[in-house]
Amino acid sequence: MSMNNKIIVICGPTASGKTSIAIGLANLIGAEIISADSMQIYKELNIGTAKPTKEELAKANHHLIDIVSIASGPFSVAKYVKQAEECAREILQRGKRVIVCGGTGLYIDHFLNGTDFAECESDPAYREKLEGLPGERLHQMLAEIDAESAGAIHQNNKKRLVRALEIYKTTGKTKSELDRLSKAKAPERDFVKIALNYSERSELYGKIDRRVDQMMADGLLCEAKTLCEAGHEARLRQIGAIGYVELTEYFSGLCGLEEAVEKIKQHTRNYAKRQLTWFSKDKKTIWIEPGGDCLKNCMAKIEP
Repeated sequence: MSMNNKIIVICGPTASGKTSIAIGLANLIGAEIISADSMQIYKELNIGTAKPTKEELAKANHHLIDIVSIASGPFSVAKYVKQAEECAREILQRGKRVIVCGGTGLYIDHFLNGTDFAECESDPAYREKLEGLPGERLHQMLAEIDAESAGAIHQNNKKRLVRALEIYKTTGKTKSELDRLSKAKAPERDFVKIALNYSERSELYGKIDRRVDQMMADGLLCEAKTLCEAGHEARLRQIGAIGYVELTEYFSGLCGLEEAVEKIKQHTRNYAKRQLTWFSKDKKTIWIEPGGDCLKNCMAKIEP
């Protein structure tokens, strides 16, 4: 594979500045950006997902943002990988380079590993039955058949628990077994993965808190209310949309607005911790501190 075909990944925790770095790189090396964000795929989720602004989108071509409606049902990792592969192929055919930018580690890793999801059929009726069970029960069920996957999925992440159980039901193989088989069959892509890190964690948490305050000032409350009034409250909870779920609690009278905003900040900080843990598991990840020389340092890693 030639150097120009090497996939460049810009990842890291939420609010770390991935978008601006990716856009800067895209303009320097002639690249287009494939988003790897499991919430920015939804057309209706705008303010709370920190989508690139119109000005940012105008600076570089972006893909896989606003591609489905929140009412369209589950959007699987398999669907993401398929569409990301199509985008990458088309970008390379145009003589451009590919940058994958986002914080959804599951999307990024399966795309880079070329995971084959052909065997993973769906069972809507079984999935619906599972979705009616509490996360603790789902986690227990998964632990009984696939301890490895259960150890990697939190009991509050019902979406991933349901999918892992559905995979076993439809294929007779555990998710962890299929992941190993897929990696054995598919050669890894040629890529460089750069993650943005904050040695001073308080700096990142401060950025997260300020971003949430800005989202509220930009109209997140109104956006969430409009979605709930349109009948999407259950779907927001199902996909675990931070920023929206907490406000549904406010609308339901379960907490005050100030408490809801504090929950958004706390849940976002917790999510950032999980993202950092996820990306640190890949020993190939190159960590770079954000700051004045960040773009220059990224370029040095891409073009040694």
